[in-house]
Amino acid sequence: MAAIAGNAMEWYDFTVFALMTPVIKNLFFPVDPKIPGSEINALLLTTALFGSGFFMRPVGGLVLGYFGDRKGRKAAMTLGMGIMAASVALLALTPTYATAGIAAPLIVLLARLLQGFSVGGEFGTSTAYLIEAAPPGRTGFYGSWQIAGQLMANVLGAVLGAALTLTFTKEQLAAGAWRIPFFVGLVIVPILLYMRARVIEPEMFQRHMATAHKERFLAALKDPGRNFLIGMGMVVASAVSFYVTFGYTVTYAKEVLKLPLMQSFLVQMVAAIVMVIIVPIAGAISDRYPRKPLLLVSLTGYLVSLYPLYAWVISGPSIAKLLVAQIVIGFFSAFFLGVYCTTLVELFPIRVRSTALAIVNNVAVLVFGGFAQFFVTWLITLTGSPLAPIFYVMIGVGLGLISVIAMRPDDGPTSREPAMERVAEQVS
Repeated sequence: MAAIAGNAMEWYDFTVFALMTPVIKNLFFPVDPKIPGSEINALLLTTALFGSGFFMRPVGGLVLGYFGDRKGRKAAMTLGMGIMAASVALLALTPTYATAGIAAPLIVLLARLLQGFSVGGEFGTSTAYLIEAAPPGRTGFYGSWQIAGQLMANVLGAVLGAALTLTFTKEQLAAGAWRIPFFVGLVIVPILLYMRARVIEPEMFQRHMATAHKERFLAALKDPGRNFLIGMGMVVASAVSFYVTFGYTVTYAKEVLKLPLMQSFLVQMVAAIVMVIIVPIAGAISDRYPRKPLLLVSLTGYLVSLYPLYAWVISGPSIAKLLVAQIVIGFFSAFFLGVYCTTLVELFPIRVRSTALAIVNNVAVLVFGGFAQFFVTWLITLTGSPLAPIFYVMIGVGLGLISVIAMRPDDGPTSREPAMERVAEQVS
């Protein structure tokens, strides 16, 4: 619970900022109706601000990942959550441009950088913790809950977004109601800090620490070099799912398809709920059957369904069509995500696992996830085609599919051998 809930909190903040983009863009970047294009420029600047936090992710990933490999998963998870608490406070309390001028977006920028640092180390440490704490033969199921936690954050963010747009007018949202989701996070963070401070290091990691040698660390990090590329390809497919297919849905529905904001939040919420159900089921299935075929089938279905579904939606935009598209795509995406998380972890040995995961995850997400919303908004503006985001996602999913095809049987992820037995062999 400490690992899953803490990870969900990290991503809740990211989700809320993404979902609130249509509401808050004018609060930090004023729009002049007399200047053509100022509305889309405000959106571009806000999505760029969203992406700025991703520059700190590799730094946070390396620092907290190395810290987690040397000092323990518990210490790294607790430190990361403390940094996240500071960023949540800044986002909840920051003044708008009308009150503080240029200082307002600069404060948000600082919050985003702290947020990026924290999230950068979250995936590697908490995912490693989940896999290492799993009973033998249950690593797929346990690992899938890392993704389920992120999706739960998406659901909570969508619920709050829908509730806010239903309860408040546009003027009330702009006047301050948009801060409510951030204050919710501010209340939850101390509880999660307490939970993480009380977790116990997995026996697997304790056994590793008893035999670890610091001078072997950099050499060990070079060992799985080929797996870094395989891992990055899978992370790219994951990143475009989170940051475009689902994270950009509300903005895309409102700004491009011209659909109602509240109903767009509801579409996001329903799709995320479906995914929360599918992800752990997929993880449990991956404990019984080889993972590579499961990844291949889910990614192929994901890739093939994207274009026809969104072409259908764009031909006559409606909430019903968008809901159908998001549920179908969400099914394939969720099945992939439920299997991929444990697969990714098992590509790397325990002694460098947090650091390796941080490198793989953050480099790929920085390129394909952090500025995804900015790029797809720019592509829509440049090409005039509402299908521009779909081509972006198809490229990312295609790279993930190529990476899975490139996996060899001895890479580890398709094996059903319990993780504890593999670590025992590594230690010996």
